[in-house]
Amino acid sequence: MIRWFQRAARSCSFVRFKRHIRNDFRRGIRRVRRNRMLAEFACAAMFFASGCRKPVAPQPGVAIEYWISPQPHRVGPAIVYVNLLDAAGDPIAGAHVDFEADMSHPGMAPAFGGLREAAPGRYQGSLEFTMPGDWVVLIHATLPGGRKLERDISVPGVTAN
Repeated sequence: MIRWFQRAARSCSFVRFKRHIRNDFRRGIRRVRRNRMLAEFACAAMFFASGCRKPVAPQPGVAIEYWISPQPHRVGPAIVYVNLLDAAGDPIAGAHVDFEADMSHPGMAPAFGGLREAAPGRYQGSLEFTMPGDWVVLIHATLPGGRKLERDISVPGVTAN
Protein backbone atom coordinates (compact mmCIF):
# COMPACT_ATOMS: atom_id res chain seq x y z
CA MET A 1 0.00 0.00 0.00
CA ILE A 2 2.79 2.42 0.82
CA ARG A 3 4.47 1.79 -2.54
CA TRP A 4 1.26 2.43 -4.35
CA PHE A 5 0.83 5.70 -2.43
CA GLN A 6 4.41 6.78 -3.28
CA ARG A 7 3.85 6.03 -6.99
CA ALA A 8 0.57 7.90 -6.95
CA ALA A 9 2.21 10.84 -5.18
CA ARG A 10 4.99 11.01 -7.78
CA SER A 11 2.50 11.11 -10.56
CA CYS A 12 0.44 13.80 -8.85
CA SER A 13 0.65 17.15 -10.57
CA PHE A 14 1.26 19.03 -7.30
CA VAL A 15 4.42 17.06 -6.63
CA ARG A 16 5.65 17.67 -10.18
CA PHE A 17 4.79 21.37 -9.77
CA LYS A 18 6.76 21.44 -6.53
CA ARG A 19 9.74 19.79 -8.25
CA HIS A 20 9.61 22.36 -11.09
CA ILE A 21 9.49 25.22 -8.57
CA ARG A 22 12.52 23.81 -6.77
CA ASN A 23 14.46 23.52 -10.05
CA ASP A 24 13.44 27.03 -11.12
CA PHE A 25 14.50 28.34 -7.73
CA ARG A 26 17.93 26.69 -8.11
CA ARG A 27 18.29 28.15 -11.60
CA GLY A 28 17.33 31.58 -10.23
CA ILE A 29 20.00 31.38 -7.55
CA ARG A 30 22.55 30.47 -10.20
CA ARG A 31 21.45 33.46 -12.29
CA VAL A 32 21.67 35.78 -9.31
CA ARG A 33 25.16 34.52 -8.49
CA ARG A 34 26.24 34.83 -12.12
CA ASN A 35 24.82 38.35 -12.42
CA ARG A 36 26.48 39.39 -9.16
CA MET A 37 29.82 38.04 -10.37
CA LEU A 38 29.42 39.86 -13.69
CA ALA A 39 28.60 43.10 -11.88
CA GLU A 40 31.62 42.72 -9.58
CA PHE A 41 33.85 42.01 -12.57
CA ALA A 42 32.50 45.09 -14.40
CA CYS A 43 33.11 47.31 -11.35
CA ALA A 44 36.63 45.97 -10.92
CA ALA A 45 37.36 46.51 -14.62
CA MET A 46 36.11 50.11 -14.46
CA PHE A 47 38.14 50.72 -11.29
CA PHE A 48 41.36 49.49 -12.86
CA ALA A 49 40.66 51.12 -16.22
CA SER A 50 40.21 54.52 -14.60
CA GLY A 51 43.74 54.30 -13.25
CA CYS A 52 45.25 53.54 -16.66
CA ARG A 53 46.46 57.00 -17.51
CA LYS A 54 49.78 57.93 -18.94
CA PRO A 55 51.81 59.28 -16.02
CA VAL A 56 53.24 62.74 -16.34
CA ALA A 57 56.93 62.26 -16.97
CA PRO A 58 59.30 64.57 -15.19
CA GLN A 59 60.77 67.17 -17.51
CA PRO A 60 64.45 66.43 -17.88
CA GLY A 61 66.78 69.35 -17.87
CA VAL A 62 64.44 71.95 -16.36
CA ALA A 63 64.31 72.85 -12.68
CA ILE A 64 61.45 74.84 -11.21
CA GLU A 65 62.12 76.59 -7.92
CA TYR A 66 59.20 78.30 -6.22
CA TRP A 67 58.21 79.98 -2.98
CA ILE A 68 55.37 82.11 -1.68
CA SER A 69 55.75 85.01 0.70
CA PRO A 70 54.86 86.04 3.35
CA GLN A 71 55.72 83.10 5.58
CA PRO A 72 53.69 81.83 7.44
CA HIS A 73 50.91 82.07 4.87
CA ARG A 74 47.95 84.29 5.82
CA VAL A 75 44.65 85.29 4.27
CA GLY A 76 45.20 88.26 2.00
CA PRO A 77 47.76 89.21 -0.63
CA ALA A 78 50.80 87.05 -1.26
CA ILE A 79 53.57 87.00 -3.86
CA VAL A 80 54.46 83.89 -5.87
CA TYR A 81 58.07 83.58 -7.03
CA VAL A 82 59.19 81.05 -9.66
CA ASN A 83 62.71 80.44 -10.97
CA LEU A 84 63.16 78.41 -14.17
CA LEU A 85 66.61 76.88 -14.63
CA ASP A 86 68.01 74.64 -17.37
CA ALA A 87 70.17 71.55 -16.79
CA ALA A 88 73.32 73.68 -16.47
CA GLY A 89 71.65 75.89 -13.82
CA ASP A 90 71.29 78.86 -16.17
CA PRO A 91 68.02 80.86 -16.03
CA ILE A 92 65.44 80.27 -18.74
CA ALA A 93 64.23 83.67 -19.96
CA GLY A 94 61.21 84.43 -22.12
CA ALA A 95 58.83 81.81 -20.70
CA HIS A 96 55.12 82.40 -20.20
CA VAL A 97 54.17 81.50 -16.60
CA ASP A 98 50.66 81.44 -15.08
CA PHE A 99 49.20 79.99 -11.91
CA GLU A 100 45.91 78.62 -10.63
CA ALA A 101 45.22 78.56 -6.89
CA ASP A 102 42.52 76.27 -5.46
CA MET A 103 41.46 75.34 -1.98
CA SER A 104 41.89 71.65 -1.23
CA HIS A 105 38.14 71.21 -0.58
CA PRO A 106 35.51 71.60 -3.32
CA GLY A 107 33.13 74.49 -3.68
CA MET A 108 35.51 77.42 -3.79
CA ALA A 109 36.23 79.43 -6.92
CA PRO A 110 39.87 79.18 -8.03
CA ALA A 111 42.12 82.22 -8.31
CA PHE A 112 44.05 82.73 -11.55
CA GLY A 113 46.97 84.97 -12.28
CA GLY A 114 50.03 85.53 -14.39
CA LEU A 115 53.65 85.88 -13.42
CA ARG A 116 55.82 88.47 -15.09
CA GLU A 117 59.54 88.15 -15.65
CA ALA A 118 61.30 90.31 -13.04
CA ALA A 119 64.79 89.17 -14.07
CA PRO A 120 66.01 86.57 -16.58
CA GLY A 121 64.51 83.26 -15.47
CA ARG A 122 62.85 84.79 -12.37
CA TYR A 123 59.08 85.29 -12.46
CA GLN A 124 56.76 86.79 -9.87
CA GLY A 125 53.08 87.59 -9.50
CA SER A 126 50.52 88.40 -6.86
CA LEU A 127 48.00 85.98 -5.37
CA GLU A 128 45.09 86.57 -3.01
CA PHE A 129 44.33 83.91 -0.40
CA THR A 130 40.63 84.53 0.23
CA MET A 131 40.03 82.00 3.03
CA PRO A 132 42.00 80.19 5.71
CA GLY A 133 42.73 76.52 5.07
CA ASP A 134 44.81 74.35 2.79
CA TRP A 135 45.54 75.57 -0.74
CA VAL A 136 47.15 74.10 -3.85
CA VAL A 137 48.84 76.38 -6.39
CA LEU A 138 49.36 74.90 -9.86
CA ILE A 139 52.14 76.57 -11.86
CA HIS A 140 51.80 76.45 -15.69
CA ALA A 141 54.93 77.38 -17.65
CA THR A 142 55.41 77.46 -21.41
CA LEU A 143 59.07 77.60 -22.34
CA PRO A 144 60.32 79.60 -25.35
CA GLY A 145 60.56 76.40 -27.46
CA GLY A 146 56.88 75.60 -26.78
CA ARG A 147 57.48 72.90 -24.17
CA LYS A 148 54.96 73.01 -21.30
CA LEU A 149 55.65 72.35 -17.63
CA GLU A 150 53.38 72.07 -14.63
CA ARG A 151 54.17 71.95 -10.94
CA ASP A 152 51.93 71.71 -7.86
CA ILE A 153 52.73 73.75 -4.77
CA SER A 154 51.00 72.65 -1.60
CA VAL A 155 50.24 75.56 0.72
CA PRO A 156 48.92 74.02 3.95
CA GLY A 157 47.56 76.00 6.85
CA VAL A 158 46.78 79.45 5.48
CA THR A 159 45.68 81.28 8.62
CA ALA A 160 43.31 84.16 9.22
CA ASN A 161 44.88 87.52 10.06
